[in-house]
Amino acid sequence: MSISSTEYNFRARDIILGAQMLFVAFGALVLVPLLTGLNPNVALFTAGLGTLVFQLVTGGKVPIFLASSFAFIAPIIYGVQTWGIPSTLCGLAAAGGFYVILSLLISWRGTDVLRRILPPIVTGPVIMVIGLILAPVAVFMATGKTGTGSAVLYPEKTALTLSMISLSVTVVVSIFGKGWLKLIPILSGIVAGYCASIFMGLVDFSSVAAAPWFAMPAFTFPTWNLDAILFIVPVAIAPAIEHFGDILAIGSVSGKDYVKDPGIHRTMMGDGLATSLAAFLGGPPNTTYSEVTGAVALIKVFNPAIMTWAAIVAIALAFVGKVGAFLQTIPSPVMGGIMVLLFGAIMVVGMNTLVRAGDDLMEARNLAIVALIVIFGVGGMSVPTPFSDQFRLGGIGLAGILGVFLNLILPRGKKEA
Repeated sequence: MSISSTEYNFRARDIILGAQMLFVAFGALVLVPLLTGLNPNVALFTAGLGTLVFQLVTGGKVPIFLASSFAFIAPIIYGVQTWGIPSTLCGLAAAGGFYVILSLLISWRGTDVLRRILPPIVTGPVIMVIGLILAPVAVFMATGKTGTGSAVLYPEKTALTLSMISLSVTVVVSIFGKGWLKLIPILSGIVAGYCASIFMGLVDFSSVAAAPWFAMPAFTFPTWNLDAILFIVPVAIAPAIEHFGDILAIGSVSGKDYVKDPGIHRTMMGDGLATSLAAFLGGPPNTTYSEVTGAVALIKVFNPAIMTWAAIVAIALAFVGKVGAFLQTIPSPVMGGIMVLLFGAIMVVGMNTLVRAGDDLMEARNLAIVALIVIFGVGGMSVPTPFSDQFRLGGIGLAGILGVFLNLILPRGKKEA
């Protein structure tokens, strides 16, 4: 079998390649739980388990790794503050169910139904809203405050020094990095900021020394909360379309049409089940990682079993208690600096989605859809729901639902009809 074969071939010697794939994903994987209050060891476990579930559903045909999704950072932070972690996990589990429903719809009606319900004119501005809503969180943490800005954790000058070091290194590596280094800008920024924080005497290793080498991940289980479901499920609109793009990307890298075999309905089903399973154990939602796709393109090894090894290594690390304790020692301004770039990048991805679609944004229909999605989402518009007297639908969820609704009811121009 050639090194560039796309057939599944599980071999012991490939464990090093699998570990390298996890290394590429590691910075982004642990960033989400560290920002949202979820457990990083659990996130490692659910990323590995989710990837294995994805491989099972897709027949081990797609060389892709699943891990923490950035799209859900804002709703997780809000949900944890409003209802607590168990209730928020209920909403995240339901978001995975949304993917499953989409996969069944695609299996029944084909991929065209996805493009009709969730075209770029809807998903582009929704992705932009995700990045823009998170902007204050990034700035607060970069300047030494909590994510809400309600308390000061570090002196402003100290925080800005750390955050700008991590930000600068992330930018430099993403632009000038070569080979493997170019694939880990987030991890590079974290390492640089962390080293600077150690030099400044801001890191206390006592918790790492006290932590056991072997420990069961601190699993948390969801509790039923309809309000959390109604708030979080609409957020899944944007990452569902990103999933489609990621599958096209790995297909172009490996030279196979994964949209047809195993089928986008199966990959979406795998992503949804992985997300729900993660939420049932206390982990963040899963999504396909483009960084790992970049690594696959770099080394030109398309054997999906490489991702099986990456998943196994992630699960093994989840049981190392000192890993989680070490990650918890990273000062928040280090993360804040990376978040400034990361959340801005999410907004740019949304803009690029619109640009690549080539729609005339000044056409009355398109202008109304984009404008209302962005302003409702970023402006904090909320509306009461008939399902709960105490809950109001707002933020990314309201923006996503509004976009889908407007796209379906507003008459199309002559060029679009």
